[in-house]
Amino acid sequence: MGTVVNLRLARKARDKAAKEERAAENRAKYGRAKGDKARDKAERQQAERAVDGARLDDETTDE
Repeated sequence: MGTVVNLRLARKARDKAAKEERAAENRAKYGRAKGDKARDKAERQQAERAVDGARLDDETTDE
């Protein structure tokens, strides 16, 4: 026979692990220094400008 498992404790352990995982994601997302946020924003804007500059015009001309 298998071992006896207290379902209440198993459920609490599962919920605690899920909360810890979500907390780690939030720390990575929101727990950054102001300089890090500014650097990431500048990098994102630079990438957008590079993509916009390389975009081909697909407008049709009236002939």
